[in-house]
Amino acid sequence: MSTETPAGSPANAKATRIERDSMGEMEVPADALYGASTQRAVLNFPISGQPLPRRFLRALALVKLAAAETNQGLGLIDAPKAQAIAAAARDVAGGAYDRHFPIDVYQTGSGTSTNTNMNEVISHLAAARLGGAKVHPNDDVNKCQSSNDTIPTALQLSAAVAIEEELIPALIDLQAALAAKSTEFWDIVKTGRTHLQDATPIRLGQEFAGYAGQVEEAIRRAQAARDELLVVPLGGTAVGTGINAHPEYAARACGHLSELTGLLVREAPNHFHAQATLDAAIAAHGGLRAIALGLWKIASDLRLMGMGPRAGIAELALPETQPGSSIMPGKVNPVIVESLTMVVARVIGNDATVAFGQTGSFLELNVMLPVTAVAMLESVSLLAASARNFRVKLVEGLRATERGPQLVEQGLMLATALAPEIGYDAAAAMAKEGYKTGRTIRDLALEKGLAPDKLDELLDPAKMTEPGLGGGPAGG
Repeated sequence: MSTETPAGSPANAKATRIERDSMGEMEVPADALYGASTQRAVLNFPISGQPLPRRFLRALALVKLAAAETNQGLGLIDAPKAQAIAAAARDVAGGAYDRHFPIDVYQTGSGTSTNTNMNEVISHLAAARLGGAKVHPNDDVNKCQSSNDTIPTALQLSAAVAIEEELIPALIDLQAALAAKSTEFWDIVKTGRTHLQDATPIRLGQEFAGYAGQVEEAIRRAQAARDELLVVPLGGTAVGTGINAHPEYAARACGHLSELTGLLVREAPNHFHAQATLDAAIAAHGGLRAIALGLWKIASDLRLMGMGPRAGIAELALPETQPGSSIMPGKVNPVIVESLTMVVARVIGNDATVAFGQTGSFLELNVMLPVTAVAMLESVSLLAASARNFRVKLVEGLRATERGPQLVEQGLMLATALAPEIGYDAAAAMAKEGYKTGRTIRDLALEKGLAPDKLDELLDPAKMTEPGLGGGPAGG
């Protein structure tokens, strides 16, 4: 199959060998585990210099491992050869041979080049295990498969595993940290704000309970995204009909993938839909977009409440992580928040990429799979890393200041608690008078004849953070 030859006359030229595929001969680096078809793709796509991510290669290798085990069980490949293929695929999945996958992300839209690359590397490694016996990339490693079902399966599987292993644990830890802060801050009553204007009092702990609840929902959405992706197109082969695949292949291979990943991988009930569209990826990334924007809301609120330290809201003291200015001594900026918000921007961009990927769905196949895989995996990894960093570098070190409680007594929306007693219009007039004169609602109410003990009852800030007519919540 191969004949080694010098790469050319220069002394520093790398040695090559000649490999052959259906299009003829091709020079391949002598130490490469891939063959002619992979080298053609390397030459055809000198676009970004960015290969497909490790997680994607791992997932595709696991598909090949599951295929080998399934094909052996079905009697389609003899045991020694199937076991050699499976062992080689396991090694590739473990990351030992990543340098032998050099093809650019921006390549064949179906990912056929990378599927071929995987088949060639595994066949080379399996043949070596068998002492040089022939293991064919297509007839053996790719048996019962097509790029058109293995690549979208690897896309979905890699993203699902990344969500399970990276994102969900990071969100669980963040939710716990926010819930702990809710408990820590529960007794602190501060001014609530709607429309960024003063509103009735709220407990700082209640605000953090809201943030913890938002991340709890983010965990649910991440789990839903994971599950969406675990219904895979494997078994549809070229166009969804399953041609050249054993009727039991897909279900059995999905069973093996479930064992390999610890996740419930299921065969798509409709192969014609599953590999002709990006619906599953688009739906799953929509969940990631919602998670990203939820984190933006939390981080932005903490940044607002940390404004200052003298001329802003300054109800929270954010951990000081690094000097903030090259010209202003002592300035410290909310850089952890800024880092997270830039991640959110990237995830929103990736969401647009994944959504636009549907424009590559023509008839029986989508042809924007590699870039979709990269966008999906980047979003998961960035969200997981930024959620962890946000928790460790910011949330866990947050401190409440005295400013929040100090501002409550000056709040004009304390008049809301008087509305059930004196009526909305009178309470509104009192709030306006307080704004014009700088006087507090308590002073004005005393002047207008409300009894001090009654005022103490109505204007108790803690009571105003609970349901009830004597200090109930205001609308808007």
